[in-house]
Amino acid sequence: MSGGIGDIDEGFYSRQLYVLGHEAMHRMGKANVLIAGMRGLGVEIAKNVILSGVKSVTVQDEGHTAWSDLSSQFFLKESDLGQNRATCSLQQLSALNPHVCVSAHTGPLDEDLLQPSRVVVLTESSLEDQKRLGQLCHSRNIKFIVADTKGLCGQLFCDFGKDFEVLDQDGKEPVTAMIQSISQGNPGVVLCPDDKGHGLSDGSKVIFSEVQGMTELNCMSPMEIKYRGPYSFSIGDTSAFSEYERAGVVTEFKEPCMLHFKPLSEALLDQELLLMNDYGKILRHRTLHLAFQALHSFEKKEQRLPRPRSKSDAEALLATVRELNTVAKLEQLDEAAVTNLSYTAQGDLAPVCAFIGGLAAQEVIKACSRKFMPLRQWFYFDALECLPEDKDQLDECSFSAKGTRYDGQIAVFGSAFQEKLERQKYFLVGAGAIGCELLKNFALIGLGAGEEGHITVTDMDFIEISNLNRQFLFRSQDIGKPKSEVAAKAVRAMNPQVKITAHQNRLDTDSEGVYDYNFFMALDGVAAALDNVEARVYLDERCVQHHKPLLEGGTLGSQGHTLVVVPNLTESYGPATSNSENTIPLCTLKNFPHRIEHTLQWARDQFEGLFKQTPENVNLFLRDAGFIERTLGHGDCEALEVLGGVWSSLEVMTAGGQRPMNWEDCVSWARCKWETLFNNDIRQLLHSFPPDQMTATGLPFWSGSKRCPHPLAFDPDSCSCMDFVVAAANLYGQIYGITGTRDSASVRNILENVSVPTFTPKSSVKIHLTDKEMEEDKEKDRDDAEKARLEEFKEKLASPSLKGSAMQMFPMDFEKDDDSNFHIDYIVAASNLRAENYDIPAADRHESKRIAGRIIPAIATTTAAVVGLMCLELYKLVQGHQKISSYRTAYFTLAAQHFVMSQPSPPPHFKIAGQKYTLWDNFLVEGRRGGQQEMTLGELFQYIKETSSLTVCSLYYGPAVLYSGQEERLQLSVSDVVRVVTGTEIPPHKKMLELVPSFAEEDDSDNSLIIRYLLL
Repeated sequence: MSGGIGDIDEGFYSRQLYVLGHEAMHRMGKANVLIAGMRGLGVEIAKNVILSGVKSVTVQDEGHTAWSDLSSQFFLKESDLGQNRATCSLQQLSALNPHVCVSAHTGPLDEDLLQPSRVVVLTESSLEDQKRLGQLCHSRNIKFIVADTKGLCGQLFCDFGKDFEVLDQDGKEPVTAMIQSISQGNPGVVLCPDDKGHGLSDGSKVIFSEVQGMTELNCMSPMEIKYRGPYSFSIGDTSAFSEYERAGVVTEFKEPCMLHFKPLSEALLDQELLLMNDYGKILRHRTLHLAFQALHSFEKKEQRLPRPRSKSDAEALLATVRELNTVAKLEQLDEAAVTNLSYTAQGDLAPVCAFIGGLAAQEVIKACSRKFMPLRQWFYFDALECLPEDKDQLDECSFSAKGTRYDGQIAVFGSAFQEKLERQKYFLVGAGAIGCELLKNFALIGLGAGEEGHITVTDMDFIEISNLNRQFLFRSQDIGKPKSEVAAKAVRAMNPQVKITAHQNRLDTDSEGVYDYNFFMALDGVAAALDNVEARVYLDERCVQHHKPLLEGGTLGSQGHTLVVVPNLTESYGPATSNSENTIPLCTLKNFPHRIEHTLQWARDQFEGLFKQTPENVNLFLRDAGFIERTLGHGDCEALEVLGGVWSSLEVMTAGGQRPMNWEDCVSWARCKWETLFNNDIRQLLHSFPPDQMTATGLPFWSGSKRCPHPLAFDPDSCSCMDFVVAAANLYGQIYGITGTRDSASVRNILENVSVPTFTPKSSVKIHLTDKEMEEDKEKDRDDAEKARLEEFKEKLASPSLKGSAMQMFPMDFEKDDDSNFHIDYIVAASNLRAENYDIPAADRHESKRIAGRIIPAIATTTAAVVGLMCLELYKLVQGHQKISSYRTAYFTLAAQHFVMSQPSPPPHFKIAGQKYTLWDNFLVEGRRGGQQEMTLGELFQYIKETSSLTVCSLYYGPAVLYSGQEERLQLSVSDVVRVVTGTEIPPHKKMLELVPSFAEEDDSDNSLIIRYLLL
């Protein structure tokens, strides 16, 4: 997107496009941004803005690299000491995004430098400069942002001018809903189907389309609605309109809004412009508004910031705050916060820079794109709860600069804490977007950088072009390489002292031989940078097993969350919860789609069935003699489908099968498949349920969420028809090892000779209306004809000649990010053709890829902010904070500047025999105590009785029942009982067995104490 006018690089910006959209990205591509100050906060903002894809970024800094800069500025090295920060950072900033022009300016800020800029960002600036330049930018309609961090505190200010139009306030897709009925009346009442609420709120504006009967609504301008309930709302007077017949879609109409900002000099005096983010800190953040002003006064007078832990400096700062409050007139000041700000103001912490830098960069994006609601106008943040809980231990001299890369951190926490950080052993799971940011912060704070310290990172994925927009440790030359290895190499370059080992293992039961009991017990903590719930749940379980703290964070577009799990103090991440409300009923997919999500899921299911599952079944049949019998055990209905698919895939077309011998056969198959899916199946559906079908209650069958379809006629001049045939033929050829072509002209020539079988709908075909009906039908006995067909397939598959001539097939795993493999081509064509069947608006390739590929929208700003918060929790874990009030769980939406930061929940309690327990309570039992023989099952039960007064009456190991009254097992060792009952050996790496007991004293609680039985 060079120059902001050309096409957007959808490969590079893939995930961000799903956050911002093409129009917003095009507006950003025309914007010049100036960022002043290239210490840790400035470079964080610059990194995020450059990755986002503006036209140009100029970084300005007159200062030279000092030791204290290295604690947060990730693009500076020790060899840069004494050199200009902007110049030293330029090369690496430029390498982040080839579509953005990056330049450095080492002179002062002046009007000529500001003039070409759409947005100006100040960091490390004086209050006088902020007022002067802020007034200048306000008068010239240049968007103006001030960002600052001091130790554990941060500040953000935005002024987007006298009039600033926001085109899209939240970035969400407009709500759409199907219509079931509309009444004639004043007001008219709109009823939506009860499978999904309309999702509108009171006062929303909507437009109507596709309404039959009351067609006047289709031509009306946006109408305001009155909310009546989740399935109904009222509109204006419809009494004079035609009577509603059927169908219709209501769509939310999103209006732009105009905002008005005050210049900084005026906004300083307006406490109402403070955005709160932690409602336990309202007083503190109002006080910080004055304290940051007081810091500017202190620095101007003393030519320095307050010294670390200096009581005299803190008293001077507090006096200035009190003086400012004579004008502000706050009822109360948080004087402890002012003192702590003074104590830590010389600090420069990477996590705070990451958080404030992520927020500030998002405001730059809002200013350039006019998308999302900007900050109005002040934001303050602090993490003062990171300071030691026992403040008496602090000694002023241990906070002085040591001439090391950690000086900015030592100024806040002291040298003893720095040494503790360096001794940490941490396990990072995932080296994607969050993983890269975590590793950057780990390197800057010195985690695992000492002789005893170490970081292990594992990620099984390889770098793709779509990663480069967020996973900033990777460059284009790294595409195809393992993420963990490249990330580890980048971190070593950032801080050569960090000791890090990279693995390419998936974290699951298969890798427990690597990440075993000894591995986990040697750790100080674990950080999760995962993109799916299942992996998070598994890692959480391992951390609970071994009593290790867990840092967890995730993003979804502009939304972020963080969670810290502290043994014996907080709840854990917990088990996965089913998301059944988003599951699409099978009958909807098969016969009654009414949203593009339905047709895309249907197309994805078609892909999986045709090009993955059936070839896999064929290969299983060819190599596994028990395949047929095992398939028959799944029931006649499934067996008929599976065995029929295997036979037709192996038998050549001339003998009635579907196996192609050449490319022409593949094209023929694709053309016939088109006819089946988009013509024959629809004709059969309409034969079973004609367009004028009425229900037993006298209502039209085809109404509400049931859209009446129509069959399509194949047209070789139609792009969608030919796109389907070309993609389907190529995919079909690939699973048989036949090479195809993208040449549509040659495919059209082949199509001229393809004979499409005629089709006549049958009255005997049953079409299910509900999933329950479908399941019940599956359980019924098959009729004689179907049983005969099943026997026929068994005989045919038993033929030696069929198996003898068969060859392995090549199943496909769906890959959304390779535009050359026909996968997305097939999905888009199949989905949009089916959408045409049902008069559903089609989706373009970009949106289809997101929905079918289940792509999680992502942007670098959110990732940076999430990781900043995670690493602030890391500070607390390393110090060993024991008060739950010291920790924070966070949920935020940068699109709307909405923040919820609260203390984590304690673990739920459950009772056994009147005694309270939590998930952190368990029986840790050494099976071979003192090097003796392993204890017997009876001895284990006796040990439990002696230590807890609880009587074990049954014992489980996974699904296996180890004991339920079998007296003979009490004399066997515990591991022998496991071997006997499970029939398998215990793997050598398995040092801990999780045994679940039932106690005679137990009530009906679903919770149970775990016996963690050690085999050491």
